[in-house]
Order: sequence, then structure tokens, then C-alpha cells
Amino acid sequence: MKKFLTILFFVLINNIAIAGMNNSDKSQAWECSGIYMANYFLPSGEQFEYSMKEKSMASVKVMKAYAIETGIPEKEWDDGVNKAVDKYYGSKYDKAKTDACHSFIESLIPNGAERVKKVIQTLY
Repeated sequence: MKKFLTILFFVLINNIAIAGMNNSDKSQAWECSGIYMANYFLPSGEQFEYSMKEKSMASVKVMKAYAIETGIPEKEWDDGVNKAVDKYYGSKYDKAKTDACHSFIESLIPNGAERVKKVIQTLY
């Protein structure tokens, strides 16, 4: 009985540790992906810094990698991102929403800010 309880304890702890994103986190991550992609494809005449585009693309890549690491099927992730991109594509740059997404990534993904910086360095 002790063995069984010990095994059950470790199985439960492992499942909690790799639980990944809940539905609310997935929805927010998809929204942020749409915002970031809109940033990357800003309409002409919009003011922005090039580094903002780099950070947006890197953030999308980091979120997708994290989603897959936590067990979300790639097709499900891509479908959610595509819906968010359709929603935000062509919109103007929104600094408040973009900053909120940066904070979201940093709080959701372990070492999120560092992971984004690392991907930025590999973009070119």
C-alpha cells in the first residue's frame, strides 16, 4: 500500500508540474499572438521601432514552443493563432496591449523574457 501511495503521489506531482496552459492562458496567448502578428505587419504610415517587430516575432515563437512543450497539439495551437491573427491583422499599434502581452509571457512562461531575448538574437 505504501508503494502504491508513493507512486500515486509522484504521478500527481508530475502531472501538476507539466499541466501547461489552462484554457484561459491559451486564449490569452492566442490573443497576444494575434496582437504580435499585427505589430509585425503594421499598415503603412504606422510609427514603430524595428526592434518592436523583432520582439513581436520572437514572442510568437516562444509562446508556440512553450505551448507544444506543455502538450498542446501543434494544429490546435496554430488554429487558435490563425483566428487571433484574423481578428487583429491590419490594426494599429497598441502599446498598452503589447506591453500587457509582454508581461503575460514573462509571468506564464518560465524564463519567458530570457527566452524571447535568445530568439531575437537568432532571427537573423
